[in-house]
Amino acid sequence: MWEKLKQIWKIKDLRNRILFVLAMLVIFRFAAHIPIPGVDAEALQNLFASNQILGLINIFSGGSMQNFSIVMMGIAPYITSSIIFQLLGMIIPKIEEMQKDESGRQKINTYTRLATVPLAALQSYGMITLLQRSGYQILGNLGVFDLFSMIITITAGTIFLMWIGELISEKQVGNGISLLIFAGIISALPSTLQQLIINFDQSQLYLLLGFAVIAIVTVVGVVVINEGQRKIPVQYARQIRGNRAYGGTSTHLPLRVNMAGVIPIIFAISVLLFPSMIAQFFISAETVWIANAAQWVIDIFENQLVYGISYFLLVFGFTYFYTEVIFHPDQISENLQKQGGFIPGIRPGKQTAEYLSNTTHKIIFVGALFLGVIAILPLIMRAFTGVQSLAIGGTSLLIVVSVIIETVKQIESQLTMREYE
Repeated sequence: MWEKLKQIWKIKDLRNRILFVLAMLVIFRFAAHIPIPGVDAEALQNLFASNQILGLINIFSGGSMQNFSIVMMGIAPYITSSIIFQLLGMIIPKIEEMQKDESGRQKINTYTRLATVPLAALQSYGMITLLQRSGYQILGNLGVFDLFSMIITITAGTIFLMWIGELISEKQVGNGISLLIFAGIISALPSTLQQLIINFDQSQLYLLLGFAVIAIVTVVGVVVINEGQRKIPVQYARQIRGNRAYGGTSTHLPLRVNMAGVIPIIFAISVLLFPSMIAQFFISAETVWIANAAQWVIDIFENQLVYGISYFLLVFGFTYFYTEVIFHPDQISENLQKQGGFIPGIRPGKQTAEYLSNTTHKIIFVGALFLGVIAILPLIMRAFTGVQSLAIGGTSLLIVVSVIIETVKQIESQLTMREYE
């Protein structure tokens, strides 16, 4: 590892790229601590401390939402926009065709950026309205101009982060959006460790050691599942052209255990947060039955058992759903047939597509089960220990490890490329 680090530092171009990425992450964390004027910071922190749903959102924003900073929405609107266009590719044939070539993908990226602007404005308005109706005196009485300026500022903050993310991606040492999420998650680690040291009690030593062991086991599990794949053997037919023979080689088609990454967890969180956030708008309604219904919805989702079961089932289901969106056995079968490739013992065409589909469903079961357990890991740990462990939450750990693996791979590919030079 140290040799690799020395090698990276000696290559000027690669060193400058990494330093640029680190500088962009520092700018992001600096922006996350610039609050929007006119906010009661103490009342805001009390609200987030008392509300589990808002606390979960705050973790993924890297604490910027609790500070009511100019980048409080993070890159969530951009992720939402990306998901919308991916789903539209399943419904609209024209978008599906655009996804197949480079120029079409560039157009979709442009549309995704443009759609981020209204989504960021809409989400910022919803969050401001939610804070106004929370019962805490956080924002006071906002005029039309004050509300408009807040929405413009928050929307501009999201677009700024989207731009930073794309600048990072251009350096090819990691995915910009993933690194911003990564930086937001680990930003809570120093304050958590500080609180742990200050409040350390010798009687909790075994409990802390247990948490450390579980964290290490979880990291190992995430690496194994992320890197795990089923290699489907593929044989290419031997072809004679003139006096030369082509093909006749053997290779394999890798099917990943976790094709969907962390997208199912993001989907599941969005679905779980939606009813509670909508209910927050109606909890102060003058109509009694509407206020009671809103309170009932909030109480239901704050029940740990209901929340945990719903979370697990949604993650499990969305893993299969998203795999169906991104993995197309028919296209793979068609491409293999065109290139003269076939899976030994399986007829080309429809039977190959069915074989790939059935194999994928069996593999994905393990990936979906693992993602579901990772998602509810903090709830399981809290049930057995009674300790809240958001700093080492399963979802956060999964994202952090996945981003590190992806970034290390990109840096290694940059090193390999320069070795060839």
